[in-house]
Amino acid sequence: MANTSPAYVLVLQHWHKQLSQSSPGRLAIGAVIVVMGLWAACYPLITTGLSYAPHLTFAAIRATIAGAALLMVAGLVRAPMPRGRKIWGWLCVTGFGATTLGYFGMFHAAEFVAPGFATVIANSQPLIAAVLAHAILKERLGSRAYIGLAVGFLGVVTVATPGLISGDRASTAMGVAYVLVAAFGVSIGNVAIKRIAGALDPSVAMGWQLIIGAVPLALLALLTENPLTISWTPEFIASLLGLSLFGTALAFWLWQSALNVMKLSHANAFSFLVPFAGILLGALFFSEAITLPAVAGAMLAVVGVRFVLAPA
Repeated sequence: MANTSPAYVLVLQHWHKQLSQSSPGRLAIGAVIVVMGLWAACYPLITTGLSYAPHLTFAAIRATIAGAALLMVAGLVRAPMPRGRKIWGWLCVTGFGATTLGYFGMFHAAEFVAPGFATVIANSQPLIAAVLAHAILKERLGSRAYIGLAVGFLGVVTVATPGLISGDRASTAMGVAYVLVAAFGVSIGNVAIKRIAGALDPSVAMGWQLIIGAVPLALLALLTENPLTISWTPEFIASLLGLSLFGTALAFWLWQSALNVMKLSHANAFSFLVPFAGILLGALFFSEAITLPAVAGAMLAVVGVRFVLAPA
């Protein structure tokens, strides 16, 4: 019988199959690079949106829209839903880590530190994830990979240090603390979702973890904020949709698809490249200066990625 599905459904199914079956050296790496670019744009979009909405309300709406969009895609491609307590348990861990803690830290950090700076600090999470992946997923890295992680983190420190020793140290330190909460949460989420990689369609796994993670955010927003104070301006709507559909739904779908065929530590190493995009976006849209430490830190990040991906 001929396939009578709409054309857009056939396209979704085709690209889903291609990416899920790709080798780590081809489409998967390309997908990870796209994800890094999308994630680099998140902090500038958050900074824009926070002028019109309370922190946690904004975060909860973002996660809900992204999760709903992914579950709609799952329905279009007829992906099976999760079954079993073990799968749902890992989805809850992912949701609490990547979405609840990740967005809690990310949205509050934007109040204290500049978007480009926050983007860089957030990408210390590959180090945290590498430790967790070793302990939980039993991933083994060669000596060059560990050197690469150390060099990449040195790049992060190089970028962060000027902000910590000048200006409002207390405000910067608070911002860094919130970003590190987000990085720790994302690390937990990455390990948890890698734990069930291949067991669920990426749209199903990431859709449900976003919906699950949005629940605590929504409850905290109701307890501590007034969601009715949102100003639904064109700027806020553009920021919200950009974050939800591209920086979250598309990015998470590509990320989970890549993790189906890549080691978490290898995929995560690309996070050290995000400073390039973060610094550029900060300079273009928020008048952040491109300083020598920022350039040096980004260069160290590239060296770190090359070491991590080099054969052992």
